[in-house]
Amino acid sequence: MAHTIGIGIGAGLVSALLFGVLLKATPLAILLYLLAPLPILIVGLGWNHRASLAAAVSGSLALVLVVAPFLGLAFGAYIALPAWWLAYLAMLGRETASGLEWYPTGRLLGWIAATAALAFIAIAVLSSPDHAAFERQLRGLAHTLVQARDPAGRPTPPTRPADRPDGEAAQGDAGAPDASPAEVTRGEVADALARTVPAFAANGLALLLTFYLWAAARIVKISGRLPRPWPDIPSTAMPRTTLGVLAVAAALSFAPGYAGVLGVALVGSLCAAFALQGLAAFHDRSRGRPGRGLMLFGMYLILFVTQGIALVALTLFGLADTALDRRRRKDPAAP
Repeated sequence: MAHTIGIGIGAGLVSALLFGVLLKATPLAILLYLLAPLPILIVGLGWNHRASLAAAVSGSLALVLVVAPFLGLAFGAYIALPAWWLAYLAMLGRETASGLEWYPTGRLLGWIAATAALAFIAIAVLSSPDHAAFERQLRGLAHTLVQARDPAGRPTPPTRPADRPDGEAAQGDAGAPDASPAEVTRGEVADALARTVPAFAANGLALLLTFYLWAAARIVKISGRLPRPWPDIPSTAMPRTTLGVLAVAAALSFAPGYAGVLGVALVGSLCAAFALQGLAAFHDRSRGRPGRGLMLFGMYLILFVTQGIALVALTLFGLADTALDRRRRKDPAAP
């Protein structure tokens, strides 16, 4: 037990170091930061969840004591605890009459989406406990992005009185000029973008967490320490209850304060999960078909060329796959 905890503490310190180098703000530092969850996931999958919990706690404490309290709390909420939780779920199993039954990958995918949304809310509350201040930050970011995207859309100069048609009223000449239609449109776009930022952020985090869990499992499997047999990933299918969770999240997104932000983030992360299920369903349904390799190559090429726009189609495919429930085997009820 002490040996396992010691391994977890070492992994936590490595993960904290990878996270802390982000302060250097160099390309290499960003690359190392992206690897931060892997040590915690690896000890959780290769040893046990106590080792990964020790890694999460030790890494957070190291950053709190050595660097800054906020950085340690951010590491714990955004990196360490989500990695520990997913490793814990992946290693859950129960004894049945037919042998050991492991936690279904479909339910695990649903929990990845929920974990991503909760992690985003945690880091948002830590960075800005006041929701109004958080909203102003999002709007500022959105306006900056829109301005960078459309620099030519600057407001037009006001019309001089001499240029106006005869008889036109000159009211407001003494005051500030009204915003041009282009400026108003850019403002509306920026406000709409600010409302959807949590969805996009949680969507990307859900995709990253899925990749991290897969990569850590592959590493542990290669080492020979993975106790769970490698699952049939193309057969992954989330339970229909996730459709109800999506509906609740959509309704919650209209709530005020951070409750509404959580709803928006959960909608985004669930869309990522449904897109991944759509991808798995495509792999599953194409098994045994002639030209399967060419079909898969074409699909991934479209995903790359469209810069993720095709993920919308995969999301709809995943939603339909969950609702129709035609691929699922009639197994005993999951715990």
